[in-house]
Amino acid sequence: MKNDESLYSSYKEALEELKSKSSFREIKDIKQDGKYIILNNASAGLKTGCAFMSKKLLNFSSNDYLGISSNNTLRNDFLQEYLKSGSKISNPSARLLCGTDSIYKELEEFLAKIFNKERALIFNSGYHGNVGVYSSLLSADDVVFVDRLNHASIIDGIRLSKAKIIPYAHLDYEDLKQKLIKYRRSYKKAIISSESLFSMDGDIADINKLADLKEEFNALLIIDEAHSFGVYGGGIGICKEQNALDRVDLLLATFGKAVGSYGAFVAGNEILIDYLINFARSFIFSTTLPEISVAFSYYALKNLILKDNILQDKLFNLNSYLRNNLKTFDIMGESYIVSVLIGENSNAVGLSNLLIENGFYILPIRYPTVAKNTARLRISLNSGFETADIKSLVDFLNTIPSQAI
Repeated sequence: MKNDESLYSSYKEALEELKSKSSFREIKDIKQDGKYIILNNASAGLKTGCAFMSKKLLNFSSNDYLGISSNNTLRNDFLQEYLKSGSKISNPSARLLCGTDSIYKELEEFLAKIFNKERALIFNSGYHGNVGVYSSLLSADDVVFVDRLNHASIIDGIRLSKAKIIPYAHLDYEDLKQKLIKYRRSYKKAIISSESLFSMDGDIADINKLADLKEEFNALLIIDEAHSFGVYGGGIGICKEQNALDRVDLLLATFGKAVGSYGAFVAGNEILIDYLINFARSFIFSTTLPEISVAFSYYALKNLILKDNILQDKLFNLNSYLRNNLKTFDIMGESYIVSVLIGENSNAVGLSNLLIENGFYILPIRYPTVAKNTARLRISLNSGFETADIKSLVDFLNTIPSQAI
């Protein structure tokens, strides 16, 4: 039976509106090759009429901050050890049924130890983790004070809980304090929520200032370390870097960025972790992560990421070089996430196209992912680059007058 096309008209109109505002997203046909990416122009999705069918580009759009996913030595050593162990590739069951083998418990105990927490719990992704945490810990009687630039998964989790969301100005702790004074007493439970390293601007929160406020106003403090875990604090994160681990009630981080694997976890006291096991629906009703992913995360952390800081130091040096030498454009933040603020969606798309045509895979971040008129290019560095790679990008950008965009 053929569906009436009118049933789809509102969806089609919404998509056409996105296209008119340079906000339409497409999945691109790409293949990753170490620090490079092979882009098939047939589905590039940014500009039609380009002269190439496929192109090899330096990949400045990955979250693989330490280059782990393309580290062949680490991969081969892991696979040799893993295959010898006779462990399974997958584990098709929920954790609460039969989806827990020893490696899951070993990794959780290891994570609890390095974060100086009583327990840790693995989730399938950072999105699963944030949605599970906030939707289960809160109710309509509660309130969450969120940094205005917090990730969408945090907001989605709070919305599911029906708790009140009160945003405060980005990294503005005086604004947060005034909102706590005004609203905290009207609600039963309160949470202060922030990322440690913000994924769009590349700037860093002051965890101790947040902890001071959570103690003053009797709130829980939840910190998302997704983009800092594996790099800062000797690989443990910003909270470790700032000597604030013991002041945070619940930490969340992912394996899908600097660890080069897949999945996420939360770490906290035993009461909170037991509560999540019993009430976090994204944990209870999900098939567990493949066993090989859990094992690789554990192997990479023990044998490389937390063993020394060679990769981290190289990443920091590359970041310093880029920030010290990029002259034409104003850049945001302070980390290896380097945001170049452009403004209009169409201008960000145009500059991204120009970069792709000249060998650099850097995608535009546009509204509605970021606020209107704050579209930017997000340059994501990783330890697989050499200084010459960064120099080539800087030299090219420095030839483009910012006013021409």
